[in-house]
Amino acid sequence: MHNELKTCRVCGLNYNDFHPWGVDGKTASYEICDCCGVTFGNEDSLSHSVIKFRKDWIKNGAKWFNRDVKPEDWSLEKSLHNIPEKYK
Repeated sequence: MHNELKTCRVCGLNYNDFHPWGVDGKTASYEICDCCGVTFGNEDSLSHSVIKFRKDWIKNGAKWFNRDVKPEDWSLEKSLHNIPEKYK
């Protein structure tokens, strides 16, 4: 099971030791998601901007921003299931 505080709101990538929006879920890190390339705190601060970023990312092939860390068994469909309900 994934932890919503450790999950990208756009692509659903689950980070084991990182909180994109801090441990309180309100303090953006301004780091870039390895998967979709969103900057935590910029394009993912409002639910409608999250949905637009996701739609554009998928439309452009859902390419990994940092391909060096992409797991071999990564699945877009499975990752999208991790997205917190508020941002779907």
